[in-house]
Amino acid sequence: MIRIAIDAMGGDFGPEPIVAGVVEALKDTNFSAVLVGDSNAIKPLIPTHLLKNITFVKANEVVSMSDGATDALKRKDSTIYKSIELLRNKEVDAVVSAGHSGATMSLATLRVGRLKNVARPAIATLMPNSKDTTTLVLDVGANVDCKSEHLFQFAVMGEVYSKQILNRETPRVGLLSNGEEASKGNEVSKEAFSLISRLDSFVGNVEGNQVFDGSVDVVVCDGFIGNILLKTSEGVADAIGKIIKKQITKSPLAIAGSVLMKKVFKKLKKQVSYDEYGGAPLIGVNGCVIISHGKSNAKAIKNAVFQAINFANSDINKTIEEELSNFVR
Repeated sequence: MIRIAIDAMGGDFGPEPIVAGVVEALKDTNFSAVLVGDSNAIKPLIPTHLLKNITFVKANEVVSMSDGATDALKRKDSTIYKSIELLRNKEVDAVVSAGHSGATMSLATLRVGRLKNVARPAIATLMPNSKDTTTLVLDVGANVDCKSEHLFQFAVMGEVYSKQILNRETPRVGLLSNGEEASKGNEVSKEAFSLISRLDSFVGNVEGNQVFDGSVDVVVCDGFIGNILLKTSEGVADAIGKIIKKQITKSPLAIAGSVLMKKVFKKLKKQVSYDEYGGAPLIGVNGCVIISHGKSNAKAIKNAVFQAINFANSDINKTIEEELSNFVR
């Protein structure tokens, strides 16, 4: 049975939505949940009949958003430190945390370690596109400065993830740039273009709009650009929703039409909502770590747990190591 450690105290809203998400996941699928935190606060939130699927690991501290990422290495009694240690010691198969993302990345990289031939783990996230599928984007925040070889490794990791987790048989990989021509980009992206060209799946440079039009399955960029892309798209989606609502209230005809458009709006909201995807996997570490949004609700945590189960049941890490070894001189 898959064992998932969940940082039960790390989210912005305390243990309630996190535990609720774990409970919902347990109702849908069979796994062993290890809740890390204050058991006195956690246990009352769990239905008695589900306690047989849950164990508790006590942790007295929580790494707050104001703490530095590297400070977590000294906070050995914190929920995220103990969660990562469980993974490091092979006591669980995956970790899910909605806590301090920088602390989670630092601890996972330094305590669990990187996969062979991976210089930098990357955070990958799914972006909705107009083809009713998703586009995998990496990195979206783990590495603000990258070398060309790091971007090449992201391309390999993204391709493997797309095949094994998203079930795309022949994923198309693109390098995010300011133009489709091979001559476009900065020096790092030009060097990366040459390296990634060794992959049969590489379709060349892609522009920002192609993240959302379904023309590629994987988009590669550094964490600085990727995080801006992610936050901008979240802001645009939120703004569009508010603009539509405001315009509807100004017109009786629009109000009538909104009834007919209700299903469309509902589908759009579902596509752009982060809780549909649950969290972002940290790809390239020697284990499975899912980083969830700090404001995650129960649905987001449930889906993050499902992501962790799918990842843990796959051979993705072994395949990444094998694929990268083909390019090591």
